[in-house]
Amino acid sequence: MSAMRPTDPRAGLQPRGDEIASYRTYLEAQRAVDFLADKEFEVNAVTIVGTELKMVERITGRRTYPSVAGRGAASGAYFGFFIGLLLFLMGGTLLEVLLPALLVGAGAGMLFAVIAYAMSGGKRDFTSTSQVVAGAFSVLCLTEKADEARRLLTELPGGPSQPEGSGGFGGFGR
Repeated sequence: MSAMRPTDPRAGLQPRGDEIASYRTYLEAQRAVDFLADKEFEVNAVTIVGTELKMVERITGRRTYPSVAGRGAASGAYFGFFIGLLLFLMGGTLLEVLLPALLVGAGAGMLFAVIAYAMSGGKRDFTSTSQVVAGAFSVLCLTEKADEARRLLTELPGGPSQPEGSGGFGGFGR
């Protein structure tokens, strides 16, 4: 039976292997894997796993009827421009095809956006962006190659943070 790589789809979504180092930032973990690659280590046996995850939602603004209408009009105008451009390329003049498609698209986009906002009942009167942020990054390696990877990482300038214990990561398979 062949060994599965940590990213092999047959292995499922859970990371596999032993933790060989941990870092506070992704760049530090990436630097360690780059170092292993430079030492000609088989890096397809390595996985970087973000831990201590938090979902962060940053509020970017307040939603009002004018802002919703403006965004809807812009989105609709973009779609109308695309359709108008296709019609213009098939034959027609700029004023006959492109401008009306742009205006109709803007109007339809505005109308649908305002209706959708009105139907929301004020349940979410703000805009935001969301992201998942990791507090730490663990570098895992397949068990059969973990000792060699740890040995190589001791040569890394600045050195890695050594994990507590030498068992698998979070109880995941080896």
